[in-house]
Amino acid sequence: MVTVNGLDELKGLAGKDLGHSSWLEVTQERVNTFADATGDHQWIHVDVEKAKAGPFGGPIAHGYLTLSLVIPLFGEILKVDGIKMGVNYGLEKVRFPHPVPVGSKIRLNAKVVSVEDVAGGTQSTFDFTVEIDGVAKPACVARTVYRQYV
Repeated sequence: MVTVNGLDELKGLAGKDLGHSSWLEVTQERVNTFADATGDHQWIHVDVEKAKAGPFGGPIAHGYLTLSLVIPLFGEILKVDGIKMGVNYGLEKVRFPHPVPVGSKIRLNAKVVSVEDVAGGTQSTFDFTVEIDGVAKPACVARTVYRQYV
């Protein structure tokens, strides 16, 4: 984990690769819970038997579930001390190049694109890549924007 104290140290990370999180297994239980939370019960996610005969050979995680897992995984990579709060400001671009089969493991790689001053703090832009263990293509690539306030 990279830990910085304050916005000046955060600014010093601009252009840096922050490395990887640990691996996280994507379980059927997690997929089912996400389906219940969002109302997206498409069979490729929740019907294990039908999904086995489907295009992916088994159930896959929702793309937005994969994206939501960026939050806990990023928490393993970067900690910013000396601020009042950090908020997710949004996404500039998101793609899901490869499905995440249930039972596979994913991890996050984070790179700091930029850190710029805004009123009351900074705006940081990151490139996130969610990798699947043993798969060349990423599950998700996203450019994300956070704001840190002092």
